[in-house]
Amino acid sequence: MVDRPPESKLIERARAGDGDAYAELVRAHQQVAYRTAWLICGSATEAEDVVQDAFIKAWAALGRFRRDAPFRPWLLAIVANEARSRGRRSGRQARLLEELLANHRLSGGAVPPPDATAVAHSETAALRASLAGLSARDREIVGLRYFLELSEAEIAQLLGVRRGTVKSRLSRALDRLRAEAAVEAR
Repeated sequence: MVDRPPESKLIERARAGDGDAYAELVRAHQQVAYRTAWLICGSATEAEDVVQDAFIKAWAALGRFRRDAPFRPWLLAIVANEARSRGRRSGRQARLLEELLANHRLSGGAVPPPDATAVAHSETAALRASLAGLSARDREIVGLRYFLELSEAEIAQLLGVRRGTVKSRLSRALDRLRAEAAVEAR
């Protein structure tokens, strides 16, 4: 097994112009960057373009990166801003969350019994309908936290807000999701 240098060393080398060090950073963060772009854009092709452009912008902005800050949220903020700047967010986010829910599978490889599958499908459909009733802002915060599994601190940095703001937005979005689910259940 090859020892990889710590991320801070890679960042310093990349800041000094080492393209190989930056390529290693890209490889380490490419998947989460793509998932973030996909969450916002709703299109695989567009997400790929966003990620490519975001990595180019991040390379150019490395000189402004704060050495004491974590790299991943800084990078994901660039990805999210690039995805939003494309202006194609409308309507796609809801479809993406629906796709994510539809493609969400049980882990472990065990085949669930048919009645469990029917219940899970029904619950997934209800959750999708409830999510569709939320605003794009609420769907985004729920998606970042529960579909991309980002921490509150990472979401705060990505969105450029305080961690408490993330907590309150997420809490309100989940309250609205519960209310929407109750309406759907009637």
